[in-house]
Amino acid sequence: MKQSISLLAFFLLGSFAINAQTSTGPVMTFPTTTIDYGKIEKGSDKVRKFTFTNTGNEPLVIKSAKGSCGCTVPTYPQEPIMPGETKTVDVSYDTNRPGAFTKTVTLTTNETPESHTLTIKGEVIVPPTDATIPASEGGIKN
Repeated sequence: MKQSISLLAFFLLGSFAINAQTSTGPVMTFPTTTIDYGKIEKGSDKVRKFTFTNTGNEPLVIKSAKGSCGCTVPTYPQEPIMPGETKTVDVSYDTNRPGAFTKTVTLTTNETPESHTLTIKGEVIVPPTDATIPASEGGIKN
């Protein structure tokens, strides 16, 4: 009898463990969470795309996306992302601001834990201007 009870208990615990492993809910999986713009010219292409896949077994919902400042604006899918589906979060940075930058976007989802942080970085450079002075306006006189 003790052996039967032990066997039944083992079977029930095994069933719970298997069930716990298969019901993962939504899972947002990114190939990368950091994009380096590198050195870019002032006013150049602003948008970078973070690709992700719902590798879970329930629909994924992005509740909100917030940039670390007003110069970083995220755009994200508003509809639920089904298991196996791939989408993008687009991040636009104001490339009219010269200098090095590192900014983040915080995504809030229906996962556990419920947030992800995406990072963009790079340096906006000002292209050199052609500042040559014509000879008649202050150049060397003969």
